[in-house]
Amino acid sequence: MPILDLYEHGDHRKNLAHFATLASLAAVDGEINPKEKAILEKFAFKLDITEEEFKEVMKKENKYPIETPHSGEQRYMRLFEFFQIIFSDHDIDDEERRIVEKYAVGLGFSPKSASEIVDKSIKIFTGRIPFEDYHELMQRRS
Repeated sequence: MPILDLYEHGDHRKNLAHFATLASLAAVDGEINPKEKAILEKFAFKLDITEEEFKEVMKKENKYPIETPHSGEQRYMRLFEFFQIIFSDHDIDDEERRIVEKYAVGLGFSPKSASEIVDKSIKIFTGRIPFEDYHELMQRRS
């Protein structure tokens, strides 16, 4: 039985899906090294993944496919939801950033676009956006 089938709660199921995708991305080049595992443990904490769920996802035989949304809006929605979770502690370090960038590429963004989107998202979620961007966002409000 897939691990996601064990959970009814929508938010937790989404978090588990995000985590499974991150674990799959980390394992793309073979083994997950200790540094990658430490980063995944940080993400597991932020995503409220239990120790049992962590162990299940990390099993070598459990490789979860990355579900690439077909529309650009859905890709941005996934990243937005993910950033909301990541910034629950108001912090993202360089290693987490690299994994998030891989996640964005896995969602279907080009590597260059993924890097730019992650940079802008970090600025937005940390409140360090330039006035021009803030003003443009405010002008678009409905």
